[in-house]
Amino acid sequence: MYQMGIEIGGTKLQLAVGQAGETSFIEVVRHEIDRSLGAPSILGLLENEVPRLCQKYQISGVGVGFGGPVWSDQGIVQTSHQVRGWDHFPLGNWLHERSGCPVILANDCDTAGLAEARFGAGVGKSSMFFITVGTGIGGGLILNGRIHGTSRPAAAEIGHLRPGLDACSPSQTIEALAAGPAISEFTARQLRVLTETETLSSDAREILDSCEGDLDRLTTRLLGIHAGNGNSIALRAFAEAAHALGWGIAQMITLIAPERVVIGGGVSLTKPHVFLEPLAKFTETYVFGQLKDSYDIVPAALGETVVLHGALALAQNA
Repeated sequence: MYQMGIEIGGTKLQLAVGQAGETSFIEVVRHEIDRSLGAPSILGLLENEVPRLCQKYQISGVGVGFGGPVWSDQGIVQTSHQVRGWDHFPLGNWLHERSGCPVILANDCDTAGLAEARFGAGVGKSSMFFITVGTGIGGGLILNGRIHGTSRPAAAEIGHLRPGLDACSPSQTIEALAAGPAISEFTARQLRVLTETETLSSDAREILDSCEGDLDRLTTRLLGIHAGNGNSIALRAFAEAAHALGWGIAQMITLIAPERVVIGGGVSLTKPHVFLEPLAKFTETYVFGQLKDSYDIVPAALGETVVLHGALALAQNA
């Protein structure tokens, strides 16, 4: 018997058939998502793929990592911040009707954290906090191999911590300071000021040349390459992000004291000196002293298919 894992994100839909804990899948299907078409387009793809895979393989359960908040214990999507049409959708029951299998639904970041805890960078640790740093910042707390907070409206949302007593607006978050778009926007602001006030340094010219002078085309991925090569302006932007997130991680460690913090997502793929090393330094600056030597911060291990691995683990327990 096999399990089916499904990842529903804002840019892609992935389905995998396999067994939890195996390094490879029996079959993987990937579709790019046109967000303008909303949830009905994604459901149409699932309507075709899920019965086909269930007919082709003996499927014992289905696990889903969904890109947005869910009521996991009820199998209901709360909403999606990227794709319209998901509000209060009973995805668990909908998939059960089309697969004939039990279905477990979880947030995609929680699902990725489960995979890293069981099969990746968190193996051997009874408590692990997973953080993905990409377009947004998400978190997942895994205790004894299980996702914490599945009966709650939300849990482990480290990206939505508000740094400081003056952060009264819901938009004043760690995510707004440390996610990928914040890094590129910080750099663009710095360069606009420099171009108006002084002669540009070679580092500033290097970044401007790489985006052909159009700062709206500046991406975090491009900045990561510049920072890895020692560009001081790009390095400062990543350090600012690491400072904000390091403060947030320190608060989290002070409260729940996980043994390991695992960092995934596109921003974490830069060279260690660009992001992960300053992140560890800033975390140590702010963490409660009694906990300074009680944790480590490591990169994720499972790559782009991490949510699928976690979804198969969910399906195994369906």
